[in-house]
Amino acid sequence: MGRPPLIDRELVLATALELADEHGLEALTMGAVARQLGVTPMALYRHVGNKADLVDGVVELLLTQMPEPSPALPWSERLTDLASGILRTARRHPNVFPVLLQHPVTTSGARRARRAVYAALADAGVPADRVAQVERLVSTAVLGFAVSDVAGRFRRHSRRQVDEDFDVLLALLGRFVASEVDGSSEGPARSDPARQR
Repeated sequence: MGRPPLIDRELVLATALELADEHGLEALTMGAVARQLGVTPMALYRHVGNKADLVDGVVELLLTQMPEPSPALPWSERLTDLASGILRTARRHPNVFPVLLQHPVTTSGARRARRAVYAALADAGVPADRVAQVERLVSTAVLGFAVSDVAGRFRRHSRRQVDEDFDVLLALLGRFVASEVDGSSEGPARSDPARQR
């Protein structure tokens, strides 16, 4: 009997992403990945602990496919590059990309994109106590647009129109970030329902 194929975490996760791309996230199981690799499910446990670990790894792959922009670029260009990378990734992996709105980022590799956004926001001059919230709002807007695009919400519009809309969204987000820097926002208090009445 021949030796079992050599596998590593990178191969396991790449195979998991490939399966999810083809059949959807619900088809992603330890057994399915093992069959695709020609190994027993037990062979995977050296590299991923369980299905949740597998999904964490798929999230990591999605978030690390885009190159990290150079820290030498202006903060606005870095944020635009990261957002554009997210949209390209969504279009490459439409069946699995929505997991980014359903699953928390847990691995160090997956947190790389968030750290890059934090750094750009800090370089923009966003106060340290506002960076996390601004990142959540900006990232959720970009992810929501990307998921809407690949889920078919914009199917009645041309790709050109969708891309133009994305550019408008990025410009709006850039103005939002700038408002956090120049003090024109009131910070957390502006979301107080009593102040909105």
